[in-house]
Amino acid sequence: MITLHVFGPSFGLPDGSPFVMKAMLLLKIAGLDYATQRDAPFKAPKGKLPFIDDDGETIADSTFIRFHIEKKYGFDYDSGLTPEQKAIGWTLEKLLEDHLYWLVLADRWLDDANFITGAARFFDAAPAPLRPFLRIMARGRIRKAAHAQGLLRHGPQDRRELARRGVEACAALLGDKPYLFGEQPHGADATLGAFTMSALCPLFASATREEIEKTSNLVAYAQRIEARYFPAGA
Repeated sequence: MITLHVFGPSFGLPDGSPFVMKAMLLLKIAGLDYATQRDAPFKAPKGKLPFIDDDGETIADSTFIRFHIEKKYGFDYDSGLTPEQKAIGWTLEKLLEDHLYWLVLADRWLDDANFITGAARFFDAAPAPLRPFLRIMARGRIRKAAHAQGLLRHGPQDRRELARRGVEACAALLGDKPYLFGEQPHGADATLGAFTMSALCPLFASATREEIEKTSNLVAYAQRIEARYFPAGA
């Protein structure tokens, strides 16, 4: 049995992390049964969630979880795709994971109203005297990481423009198809599905959410992914 280590359901989503949701979708698309276990990032092999335990073998990082599934279970997430389509899928995943993700992360953690609504709740289980310190420390780390990554060096309007261009690229690649490459989901749909569902969470104001809401095909796509793979929050 595969055990997926997760943060747990949050904000009306199957998990508070789009990377965990991506791993869930990869497992579901491959038709693999799995159990979830709440965990903390500091316990993870690479200091981040998700990771899986597959009969004693530990695999960290959602992308390497995909590679593991392909190798061990022989599931081809790119079945039927051309080399060009495979390249498009990989490029889209990196746009989502290494660009748009940071815009959403900065909005959720560094905007005071969003932080109080969301990320601050992650520390509710800590002893009361420690909570303010932990929240300040965590926000400081996010701010430092986002600045080092580069996106936080831009002002709000510049970040919005980057969000707009990124979202428009995703919408253009999806077009009027049910999934990225046609009638059935492929590996890249696990990433696009997870990130659009996460970014559209109505609890948080963000430029990325507002830009996605302008694209009827991405909104419908996120709803389609949710209905197919997470009915009633499953």
